[in-house]
Amino acid sequence: MTVDHAPPDMSAISNDHPPFALEPVARSAATRSWRHAVPRWLRRVVGPLLLLLLWQVLSATGVLHRDILASPGTIATAAGELISDGTLGSAMAISLQRVVVGLLFGAVAGVSLALASGLSRLGEDLVDPVVQMLRTVPWVGLIPLLIIWLGIGEAPKVALIALGVAFHLYLNVYAGIRGVDEQLVEAGQSLGLGRWGLIRHVVLPGALPGAMTGLRYSLATAWLALVFGESINADAGIGFLMNQARDFLRTDVIVVCLVVYAFLGLIADAVVRTLERLLLQWRPTFTGR
Repeated sequence: MTVDHAPPDMSAISNDHPPFALEPVARSAATRSWRHAVPRWLRRVVGPLLLLLLWQVLSATGVLHRDILASPGTIATAAGELISDGTLGSAMAISLQRVVVGLLFGAVAGVSLALASGLSRLGEDLVDPVVQMLRTVPWVGLIPLLIIWLGIGEAPKVALIALGVAFHLYLNVYAGIRGVDEQLVEAGQSLGLGRWGLIRHVVLPGALPGAMTGLRYSLATAWLALVFGESINADAGIGFLMNQARDFLRTDVIVVCLVVYAFLGLIADAVVRTLERLLLQWRPTFTGR
């Protein structure tokens, strides 16, 4: 007994109405074409521009009072005045100098301790417990002690930045050293590398991604520590301008100083990204789709 299987009726599917399964493909292709048509830098600035526009509208309509937050136009005028008379430039130079000096001291301390703790079990037993204990202490809470020990000049501000930087670098460099693949170490030993050869050619390159991550965190912490340091007993710098503006209720100047902090932080992050591209060319990474 045979059963006839009639072919499916395709009359309901016309050329004007393709199958539903093809719509996501077409939509995905349209999305990709839109992404290629609009430059990425333009897509990235749309959000901030819309936020500025909303801010200006709220200020112009009186919803956002100027005593609470100045309008973008007022802030731009204040920034122009601070730039034209040289006040902002000199303050930026002083703040940048503090960050650079504190970053150098903190980097030397953090990396040195991480090498001593990560490359030696004896060093780990002696160094790591002390560092782990000290890093749980809020470094901002050390400001009164730093003032007592170092006075009210530049030393406590630089020391505060160095403390914030050192702990981040220590943790990430230490984790990078201990995270090196054991098989790579065994391969280096099979090639005849001694202890210092392994450290130089295997361990330190393997720990470099962690060190770059630690450097990015350290830079963010350095600017945060600078804000705290310059808000206490500062007679120059971006924080000093903010304190003066607070006394005179100049929200426009305060926002200008905050923008400068953010701008300097973005520049520092861009420098670290450039170092990552140069030093980590051997490591392929996912860049998004």
